Amino acid sequence: MIQLTSVGKDYAGKRVLGPIDLTIEPGGITALIGPNGAGKSTMLTIIGRLLGADAGTVTVGGLDVTQAKPKELAKVVSILRQENHFMARLTVRQLVTFGRFPHSAGRTTEADRRAIHAAIAFLDLAGMEDRFIDELSGGQRQRAFVAMVLAQDTDYVLLDEPLTGLDMRHAAGMMRQLRAAADALGKTIVLVVHDVNFASAYADRIIALADGELVASGTPDEIMTPEVLERVFGTEVEVIEHAGNKVAIYYRVD
Repeated sequence: MIQLTSVGKDYAGKRVLGPIDLTIEPGGITALIGPNGAGKSTMLTIIGRLLGADAGTVTVGGLDVTQAKPKELAKVVSILRQENHFMARLTVRQLVTFGRFPHSAGRTTEADRRAIHAAIAFLDLAGMEDRFIDELSGGQRQRAFVAMVLAQDTDYVLLDEPLTGLDMRHAAGMMRQLRAAADALGKTIVLVVHDVNFASAYADRIIALADGELVASGTPDEIMTPEVLERVFGTEVEVIEHAGNKVAIYYRVD
C-alpha cells in the first residue's frame, strides 16, 4: 500500500500541500482529481521521490521513500511526470529500454528484452519500435512514455496527467490500456486526471484535493455526487447515470 502520514509541502513559505494523511490500498486504479493548484502533482511527485516533502513520511510497498536506496525504490515504484523531455533523439525501443535501467544498469539481458517487447506490445506500439519519438503523434508518443514506465515492471505506477494532449478517442484508449494493466498485470496505478468522468468510468478509487487539502476519498459512487464535486471545484455540478457510470455535467447553456 501507499501510506502518507502528515505529509506537507511549502513553497516560498506558503503551505501548498497538507498536512495529508492518506492510505492507498494496493491494486486497481486510484485517480487524483481537483482544480489547478490543488496539489495533485505535488503529492504524486512526493510519493515518487522526485520531490521532497517538508513534513511527514511516505511509504510505498513498505519502503520509506526518503530512506530507500534509489535502485531498491526503482524496483517498487515508477513515475511518469507530465513534462517528458529527452535531449537525445530516441527511437521507441530505445526510450522503452530506459525503463529497464534499474534492472539492467544499461546491459540488457534476455529478461529485459522480453519486458521491453511486452510493454511495446501492450501499448499497441508494435511496428513503431524503430520510429523516432519526435516523429510520432501526440497519442503515440504518450503511449511510448507509458510503455517505458510499464517496462520498469514495478508494482506501483504513478502517472501525472497521462491524458495530456490526447483527443477523446486516444484518451479513452489510454484509460482502457491502463485499466488492463491494473487488471491483467496486477499493477497499482495512481494517476492525476483532469476529467472527472474518466475517473468515474475507469478508477476504483478517487482522491479529491482542493487548496492543498484532502477533501474526500472513496469509490466513484461516493465521490461523484454534486455535493462533493461542488465542494472540490467550486462550481455547480449535475451528476447523472449513464451506462452504469456516474457522469458529471459541469457546464450550463442559459
